[in-house]
Amino acid sequence: MASPRNPLHAADHSSATNAQAGYPSVFSFSTHHRVIGRQYFFLSLAAVLIGIVLSLLMRLHIVWPQAPLPFLGQIKPEQYLAYMTMHGTLMVFFVLSVAPQNAFGNLVLPEQIGARVMAFPRLNMLSFWTTLISFFVMVSALFVTGGGSMSGWTQYPPLSATISAGAGQGLGTDLWIVSIAIFCVASLMSAVNFITTILRGRAEGMSLMRMPLTVWSWFVTAMLTLLAFSVLLAAALLLFSDRHWGTSFYLPAGLVVNGAAMAGHSGGSPLLWQHLFWFFGHPEVYIAILPGMGVTSHMLSTFSRKPVYGYRSMVYSLLAIGVLGFMVWGHHMFVAGISPYAVMAFSTLTMVIAVPSSVKVINWLGTLRGGRIRFTIPLLFSVGFVSLFITGGLSGPILAQPAVDMYLHDTYFVVAHFHMIMGMAAVFAIFAATYFWFPLLFPDRIMNEQLGRAHFWFTFIGAYATFMPMHFLGLAGNPRQYSQIVGSAEYLQKLLPIHVFITISAFVLASAQLIFIYNLIYSALRGKFSGTNPWESTTLEWEQDRRQRIRVHHGPYEFGPREDSRRDYTVQSEPPYTYKS
Repeated sequence: MASPRNPLHAADHSSATNAQAGYPSVFSFSTHHRVIGRQYFFLSLAAVLIGIVLSLLMRLHIVWPQAPLPFLGQIKPEQYLAYMTMHGTLMVFFVLSVAPQNAFGNLVLPEQIGARVMAFPRLNMLSFWTTLISFFVMVSALFVTGGGSMSGWTQYPPLSATISAGAGQGLGTDLWIVSIAIFCVASLMSAVNFITTILRGRAEGMSLMRMPLTVWSWFVTAMLTLLAFSVLLAAALLLFSDRHWGTSFYLPAGLVVNGAAMAGHSGGSPLLWQHLFWFFGHPEVYIAILPGMGVTSHMLSTFSRKPVYGYRSMVYSLLAIGVLGFMVWGHHMFVAGISPYAVMAFSTLTMVIAVPSSVKVINWLGTLRGGRIRFTIPLLFSVGFVSLFITGGLSGPILAQPAVDMYLHDTYFVVAHFHMIMGMAAVFAIFAATYFWFPLLFPDRIMNEQLGRAHFWFTFIGAYATFMPMHFLGLAGNPRQYSQIVGSAEYLQKLLPIHVFITISAFVLASAQLIFIYNLIYSALRGKFSGTNPWESTTLEWEQDRRQRIRVHHGPYEFGPREDSRRDYTVQSEPPYTYKS
């Protein structure tokens, strides 16, 4: 229980102003957590728009490699690889790591625990501006001599550790490494802030088991971020050292690049990078998806008008996923020649981590069962999250089998798997959160429902039409990272019609986001007024008077008829009451 003298609860007229008073501009150096949340949101929005454009350029080149494009001409294979690298990096780091955690966490977390402000407001502000610098450094790599890095978002050495390896492996790769290092520093600052705020800033009566599941998901994600990004930061510094300072962390002796033997390196191992990167990389999957799990649990309870089914098991499964997420990185390296005993251990742990994930699915379905369901836009996207999480997750145990993974690892099957579960599922949670907390993102406004429904159905259908066929491409042996199908192996030519279908579906999926952008702008400027607590939620972010000290009396999801009111919900800060029998 938080101390009643905790400074995070004190009235702060500069940082915890009343909702009706508005917030400073997103272009300001504000320490207000909601301003910072909006800044993160718009940063992720810019990153996802660039990432979508790059993905469409990639799809066009795969299907019609000779077609000239306006302003770009004919895309060369090295440009394709640079687009692929930038697309993956922007989406993984600046969208999936930033939007679910930093944007919406900053927007509502302090209010959900009754803290009013983040523990370190200035550190919070510094974290955003550091992330913004990282973003500009990353995007600038596309415009330097030689173009962006061609090594993919995983940056495997020795290609990424060798400046002379090809176009984009010079300044473009340096900028990639510097950007990721800066991003890691910003993420560590943010993680410390989140953890401290949750542990030290909770209002009186807000015990751990009274925290909303959104807060639990942000808490576990912050711990994963603190441990995983510190390792990636060290790995990036070692990679930069190999490139410029003559070290040999990842470069072995006798390496031949472009017909010339490299001198001055000995004793390094490219596998060291893979171990370090995937020790970060697999927790990164959960950094992207765990906030979505919390948001989905929150939405399903709110719009089925019943408590979360198995609240404690949901909390423990979040913690289990967080712990096990650090033990399965080796399944990304089954084809790398690691010990068969290690392969057996990583395969077993990968299948074990499916258990807490299955617990969450059962609890989500249990929450919906028998509920008085309100089919709002946030609920539709939350159900879409559950659908994509199940569909994408089913291929996980398949890839956990070493004998199967040896065949499927470098094919489109893996592309389909991580786009379904890490990409689209997490994006659906971001959409659900945007529609739900829009009155806090743009005070007192609500998004258009008709446009929201159109956006959902086009996105839902487009997601399945784009990524489900990739499983069949992988089963047919289509390698990933090939820049074109025309002119490749003969067996790949028969797969060209599937690629054409995927490309058309990708354009439909991208076009659906134009509906969202229009709805976002229109609703921010001329949307209907939301009123107080428009979704009749039980948690504290909808409280209006921010100067009054909060004391929590109830759990986060108490729905049911009251004796003293016609309402079917009880806000956590309301005085005790009794249910009707």
